[in-house]
Amino acid sequence: MNILFTNFHGRNGGGHVTYIVNLLQGFAAEHTLTVATPRSSRLFRLAQQVPGVKVVDMSFSTRPSSWLGPRAGLRKLIHDEAIDVIHANGSADHKQVMLAVLGMFNRPRIVYTKHNHHPLNSIGHWLRARFATDYVIAVSDYVHDLLLHSSYHRCTIETIRHGLDTEYFAPVGSAEKFALRHSLIGPGLTDKILLGSAGGTDYEKGWLDLVAAVASLPKEQRTRFHLVVAGDAPNQAKLAQVAALGMTSQVSFPGLIDDVRPLLSACDVGFVLSYHEALSFACRELMALGLPVLITRVGGLPENLTDEKEGWIVPPKDPDAIAKVLLRMLDDPQCLQTMGQQARLRAASEFNLKDFVSHTLDVYQRTLEGRA
Repeated sequence: MNILFTNFHGRNGGGHVTYIVNLLQGFAAEHTLTVATPRSSRLFRLAQQVPGVKVVDMSFSTRPSSWLGPRAGLRKLIHDEAIDVIHANGSADHKQVMLAVLGMFNRPRIVYTKHNHHPLNSIGHWLRARFATDYVIAVSDYVHDLLLHSSYHRCTIETIRHGLDTEYFAPVGSAEKFALRHSLIGPGLTDKILLGSAGGTDYEKGWLDLVAAVASLPKEQRTRFHLVVAGDAPNQAKLAQVAALGMTSQVSFPGLIDDVRPLLSACDVGFVLSYHEALSFACRELMALGLPVLITRVGGLPENLTDEKEGWIVPPKDPDAIAKVLLRMLDDPQCLQTMGQQARLRAASEFNLKDFVSHTLDVYQRTLEGRA
């Protein structure tokens, strides 16, 4: 099968990139794969590292001026590579795919994955659902419900949650954890509870609520915590907020990291405190590494874990609720290990990469059967 993956993100791309790279690695041995994405993107760089994958520099601007040259290039790529299935992963690239295949005889089947919570009530979505979508993948039941109440209800919709390699994302022993903590974050943290996330430093990721929650604790308890927030470097306004809370020395920003395993493995607890979230690869990676995870009750996030079993669920934008969970961690530190073990068990049983890949391939095959 000849499969084309498209993604419009020109920089990090977050979970979209992890999603596509996991599929590339799962399909590469048996299928012909092409990725169309901007050269500046993280996906362009990571896709090049998967043997046998062809990566093409392509922008997906929604400006009318981009509809001729770039879309002609996309149409030519689809024709020259004899693409069977196009897997679009964002509204911008989905729109340009629709324009590229317009009038094409026996066009490829088009699969669209809805990764986020963004509204679906525009005329653009109506057009794409009507003319350029054969199958829709929802990454959670929450997203599935959004799709059912949109123009995409006319399409076949299936929920396929993120899968990951749980052997690759595996817990480390206590000695290795100590060594990683010392080398990657710094000395003097032996008696601290390290809370870590690779979800990014955008405001809507909620990490500043965690900073505020720690800052609100009495000094003796406050100094027991250290935060690690991986992602794009925060701007001066965010750093000023951290400083105003007196937390500068208790928050580390290691930057954007391709392999997050060593850094997160050095931590004791993970957190994904987003204001909006479709499902979250970041949460699933933390659980696979054997960490209990503190999450917010938004979108599809609660579909990952059970409150008080593999982690904790709090309302969004609620530092007071977070602070109460932090105090429980201090009162019963043994629960971190117990809940981390439960998180790992759930990840190993439910976050299966093989099933994720096979279910997605089954979608492709069914769309092709529909064309036949």
